[in-house]
Amino acid sequence: MRNTIIRWAFFFIGLAILGLGIAMTIKGKTFGIGPWDVFHYGLYKQFGLTIGSWSIITGFLLLVFTSLYTKSYPQAGAFLNMLLLGFFIDFFLYILPDPEPLLAQAIVFLAGVIVLGYGIGLYVTSGLGAGPRDGIMLLIVEKTGWRIDWVRNGIEVAILLLGWALGGPVGIGSLLIAYMLGKIIHFALPQCKTVLAYQNPPSPKESSY
Repeated sequence: MRNTIIRWAFFFIGLAILGLGIAMTIKGKTFGIGPWDVFHYGLYKQFGLTIGSWSIITGFLLLVFTSLYTKSYPQAGAFLNMLLLGFFIDFFLYILPDPEPLLAQAIVFLAGVIVLGYGIGLYVTSGLGAGPRDGIMLLIVEKTGWRIDWVRNGIEVAILLLGWALGGPVGIGSLLIAYMLGKIIHFALPQCKTVLAYQNPPSPKESSY
C-alpha cells in the first residue's frame, strides 16, 4: 500500500511539474516551444478554447485510436495523464506572470525546459503508464520495428510543421527543447529513481537477497 501511494504521488507531482514546465516555455514563447505545444497553441489560435483544453482533446483522440487499434482499454495512468496535464498547463498559464523583457523570457524559457525534464522524470519513474503521445509512439515502434528515436523524431517533426502551419510559435527554442530535453531526462531519471528508492526502501527480508 505504501509503495502504491508513493508511486501515485510521484505520478501526480510529476504531471504538475511537467505542466509547470510547459507553461513556463509557453510564457517564453518568443524563442519557440516544443512540437506538441506548438500544435496545441496553433489550435488555440485558430479555434479558441485553451491550450490545455487542446492538450486534453488531442490526448483523448490518441487514446481512442490506440485503444481501438489494440482492442484494449487504456491504463488509468494514461487517462489521468491526458486529463491532468491539460488542467495543469492551463492552471500555471493563468497564475504565472508574463515576462516582458527579452532576457526575462529567456530565463523563464530555459528554466521551463529544465522543469519540464524533471517533471517527465518523476512521472515516468512512477511506472503507472505512458501518456497518450508516448503510447502512440510505442504502438508505431511495436508494429513497424523501427527505431524509437526515428519514430519519436518523425512524429515530432510532423506535429511541429502542422502546428507551425496553424500559427504556433516555432523558433530556436523549439530546436533547443528537441536537443536539451533528452539530455535533461537522462540526468533526471536516475535521480528520481534514487528518490523513489529512498522513499520506499526494501524490507529487511528483501535486502538479504
